[in-house]
Amino acid sequence: MTTSYDCTDAGQRAAGLEHAQRAIREQKCVVLPTDTVYGIGADAFSPQAVTLLLAAKGRSRQMPPPVLIPRLNALDGLATDVPAEARRLAEAFWPGGLTLILHAQPSLDWDLGETKGTVALRLPADDVAQDLLTLTGPLAVSSANRTGQAAAQSAAEAEAQLAESVEVYLEDGHRPLEGDGAAPSTIIDATALPLRVVRQGAISLERLREVVPGVLGAGEEPAAAPEEPATAPDDSPEN
Repeated sequence: MTTSYDCTDAGQRAAGLEHAQRAIREQKCVVLPTDTVYGIGADAFSPQAVTLLLAAKGRSRQMPPPVLIPRLNALDGLATDVPAEARRLAEAFWPGGLTLILHAQPSLDWDLGETKGTVALRLPADDVAQDLLTLTGPLAVSSANRTGQAAAQSAAEAEAQLAESVEVYLEDGHRPLEGDGAAPSTIIDATALPLRVVRQGAISLERLREVVPGVLGAGEEPAAAPEEPATAPDDSPEN
C-alpha cells in the first residue's frame, strides 16, 4: 500500500525514512526530494527493482537511470578511470546539480539497463535525500514522472503520475527550493576527454569552465589542432 510522509514534521520524517529504507530493501520504489526535482528511486543493485522503476516511468532499458550516492568517496567504488578533470568538477559541485557519466567498475553486480559499461553518478544537495542514501547506499533515481510528462516538483505531483507503482512518497515541499521552474542536473560525459555537456541544467557552462576551462558545451566540437608547418627543404650544400 502506498504511504506518503510529510518530512517537514520530524516524527513523520523519521517514520518515512524508516519505511523507505524497508521498501528499498524489499526491492520496491520510493519517491524522494532532491535539490533539483523529485526522483523515483530503487536499489541500484537490484535488477528487479530497477525494472520496476523503469516500468513505473514507462521507460525502456535504453534509457537507464542515474545513480545517486551518499558521499564523494563513493565515486571510486562505482566508477573507474575517473579523469582528473571530472574529479575536479565533483569536488567543486558535489553535493549539487551535476551528473557525471563515467566508466562503471566492471566488478559491480548490477543491471541498470543498456549502459554500455557506463554509470551516471550524482551526489544531491538535499538533506532528506542524503539521509535516505546514508541508510540505503546508492540508489538508481530518475525524475519522478511518467516519461514525456513534466518533472514532479513535489511528492504530491509525483503521486498524481506514478500512483500505486511507488511504495513510499517522501514529501518535503517544492523543489527546487529557489525559483519556480524545474531544474534538472547538468549531465557531463566524462568517459573521454575533453569532457562534454550532454544536458544543460542547474550548473551553467560558465561555472563549469571556471573549474575545467576545456569543457565542451552541448553540440560543441573540439577545436581542430593547428596544422604542422611544412618542412622546408634542406638547401645546405652537400659535402
